[in-house]
Amino acid sequence: MGETILNQDHGTWSEITLNRPDKLNSFNEDMHLALRERLEHAIQDGKRAILLTGAGRGFCAGQDLGDRDPAKMDGPPDLGDTLTRFYNPLVRLIRDAELPVICAVNGVAAGAGANLAMACDIVLAADTAKFVQSFANVGLVPDAGGSWNLTRLLGPARAKALAMTGEPLPATQAADWGMIWRAVPAEDLMAEARALTARLANGPTQGFAHTKKAMNAATMHTLDQQLELEARFQKACGQSADYAEGVAAFLNKRKPEFSGQ
Repeated sequence: MGETILNQDHGTWSEITLNRPDKLNSFNEDMHLALRERLEHAIQDGKRAILLTGAGRGFCAGQDLGDRDPAKMDGPPDLGDTLTRFYNPLVRLIRDAELPVICAVNGVAAGAGANLAMACDIVLAADTAKFVQSFANVGLVPDAGGSWNLTRLLGPARAKALAMTGEPLPATQAADWGMIWRAVPAEDLMAEARALTARLANGPTQGFAHTKKAMNAATMHTLDQQLELEARFQKACGQSADYAEGVAAFLNKRKPEFSGQ
């Protein structure tokens, strides 16, 4: 069996590819562990951005149901344990990573695959891609953060309808609704996603990390709490080398050269 996760090192950033194209990159336990390892390695190795995408014609079809088929087991599977051990740590890892995580959705993103994409900071999708909350088709609820992200990104009315009908949401409509950043022509997706990731990898990494933390906290804070958080984060960013470089570049009318420090 080949590698379930591919990694391409671009110096300041990593490109990580889900690689079970014959299964639409659906997750088995090996792929879960390999993806988590690659993400952790990129973070610990000091990368300043990560690009996540899928091999073949799909991004990710969620859980490989062949591994959770009650007919092949001694009893019903404990899907809560699957979430606790695999999906939830993955979503938290992406959300808590102090660097931008960009997702390039190259094809169908279904079930936990759609919600894995939404866990990332910026999502680009091929204009031919679709997002499907397929859980209702097998009697389940949206997981991998889907019930949280969908409701906050789209509001309860649209979130409930997508979750209960399982209707595919085209990438262009997902962009119009604000669920993703942008839908682009399929043939341009990877070039645009790589260019964006490289741009962010050469940006003020600490500023991005604090921006990510602030925006993640915003939905749970009052205005006063958020104002206090912004002041604390701005103090930290103002003491960074990247702030000093940004100001110097602005005053000298040149392009800044951020170090990520």
